[in-house]
Amino acid sequence: MASAGLKPGVPVILRELEPSSEMFKQGASLRVTGSLQSFDVDSATVTIQDGSVSLKVDTQHLRDVSFRTNSVYQFIGELQIREVDDAILLARIGRNVDGLDMNLYQQALLIRRQHEAKLLSSRRA
Repeated sequence: MASAGLKPGVPVILRELEPSSEMFKQGASLRVTGSLQSFDVDSATVTIQDGSVSLKVDTQHLRDVSFRTNSVYQFIGELQIREVDDAILLARIGRNVDGLDMNLYQQALLIRRQHEAKLLSSRRA
């Protein structure tokens, strides 16, 4: 059974995680996807990238995930802001999603948001 305080990871595109974004807040539960650029075994930290934007992910709580550079991974976890422009995602779930068409995924995410906004506005009317 899931913990009552555990929130679903809101899907975001890495370039949306900038300090001015509403999603860039302490403890935000997020789902991020990107290509693995590096993995530090000692700190259990990976860096994922999408285009020119990268994000560090703390993977210390993950089990049975093997990391390969340039493979695509998706993580769900909580964002921890350490300094003004420095953040790390504390991952609770991680999986390899090689074969995922990132352009199509991002388009689907934008369409989903438009649909959710339309539903929300129709309920308020």
